[in-house]
Amino acid sequence: MKKIEHLGIAVNDLAQANIQFEELLGMAPYKEEIIESEGVTTSFFKVGDTKVELLEATDKDSPIAKFINKRGEGLHHVAFEVEDIQKEIGRLRNQGYRLINESPKPGADNKLVCFLHPKDSNGVLVELCQNKIS
Repeated sequence: MKKIEHLGIAVNDLAQANIQFEELLGMAPYKEEIIESEGVTTSFFKVGDTKVELLEATDKDSPIAKFINKRGEGLHHVAFEVEDIQKEIGRLRNQGYRLINESPKPGADNKLVCFLHPKDSNGVLVELCQNKIS
């Protein structure tokens, strides 16, 4: 694992959260996008060498909607940048970690992503991220 790539924060109202984080961080988000496969709209703020991703559900059955209904708004996941996502998946699987998705899938911000089950990491949802190869 190379670094913390981003922190994902689940929010009820992305427009309002963007205003709050713009005030907090002193900058506007550099990107907003819809990830239809996950039922979310996201925005990203660059903070030093890492990012903050805000996630708003676009579908009442999406993982973010379910998270907010169960826990409320707040920290949803920690994403780690990896050089070779397939290699990391194999390494972690061999160590007994369970995967939420068995193979990488397209994610926000031009990444391939895979999630580890939070029960294997002290209740924290862990995302592995690799830059897509163009």
